[in-house]
Amino acid sequence: MIRLVGSSRDRCRTNPIPRRKESAHMTTDILIERDAAVWTIRFNRPNKRNALTHAMYTALVDALAAAAADPFVRVVILSGAGDCFTAGNDLQDFLQTPPTSPESPVVRFLRALVDFPKPLLAAVPGVAVGIGTTLLLHCDLAWAAPNARFQLPFAQLALVPEGAASYLLPLAVGAKQANAMLLAGEALDAEAAAKAGLINAVIPADVLQQHVREQAQKLADLPPDALRQTKALLRAPHRAATETALL
Repeated sequence: MIRLVGSSRDRCRTNPIPRRKESAHMTTDILIERDAAVWTIRFNRPNKRNALTHAMYTALVDALAAAAADPFVRVVILSGAGDCFTAGNDLQDFLQTPPTSPESPVVRFLRALVDFPKPLLAAVPGVAVGIGTTLLLHCDLAWAAPNARFQLPFAQLALVPEGAASYLLPLAVGAKQANAMLLAGEALDAEAAAKAGLINAVIPADVLQQHVREQAQKLADLPPDALRQTKALLRAPHRAATETALL
């Protein structure tokens, strides 16, 4: 199942996180850490560099749906366990069950990112490969540790970009940098990613999680309806093109 971690600050909350019956697709490789109005959803597979499986994608969809539906949750942070964000898809898992359907877990996760109505932040403690970089394009704010590295090696794996990266990456970092990343598989270190606009800033590794949590709390203290409407307005001009490029 999804592992839930609550803080002492919300032990008395009367609105528990929606729980689902255990089933084969649920996994402990995704953690939800609750701290008042802020949830941190953490990829928790450090022995595999937090590589994502179908079961993890399903758990992520469930977690985002729960956060979107809970009126007490105002901000969500995505992060990874240990010193890695995510090394991308678990290739062995995906070779066994290729995501050929629009209802496959990875596609549902990408749609959940696009549709998520509340502020979505990222704390990147290390390597972010493939979907690890793609999902940042759907986050509203992102910070990374100095050792973070961002790479989209789709062409090198005989694949095409996922998750509207072909549309959103040029908007974020410019056409030439996007070409270098998507065509040549060029990686960016943390400083280069910040300079290009892929992340907001580089934060020392030992205070990264605290920094992002503080930024999340600042947003959580603002009027939630204003935040949701502002996010919707910011995304509206690109919504149709993002949907077209999503797959």
